[in-house]
Amino acid sequence: MTDAHIDPDRAQFAAFKGLDRDRPIDMLNLVRLRGLAVYPEDHALAGSGLSGARAYARYGEESGPVFARVGGAIVWRGRFETVLIGPQDETWDHCFIARYPTAHAFLEMITDPAYRLAVVHRQAAVETSRLIRCAGADAGAVFG
Repeated sequence: MTDAHIDPDRAQFAAFKGLDRDRPIDMLNLVRLRGLAVYPEDHALAGSGLSGARAYARYGEESGPVFARVGGAIVWRGRFETVLIGPQDETWDHCFIARYPTAHAFLEMITDPAYRLAVVHRQAAVETSRLIRCAGADAGAVFG
């Protein structure tokens, strides 16, 4: 289908870290899951037949306390229906916006030892994803 986008590459992560870290950020998450989770061969769940949906749920259960501790919150969640403009093969199992009080908080989360253990479930579960950092802006009645 599409190229797997599960973790940021070095250049993407450098660009993220190069932006202002002292203001709130919104992270648009679009996630497509695998039918079956694919764990590393040396992981206890390798070959377990765990579904991608269940592995992603485990990721949420295990990473949730770290997410909350750094001040993260899901500020919007939706159910994918269809692509009106864009590649028709881009379908998503999870669509949500996670808000962090600062980019420092996001970086603290992803380097936390408990999060680093939990993220293996996300990596096993996800076929492809988009994680898009956005800065808040004033809402209004018109586009642009």
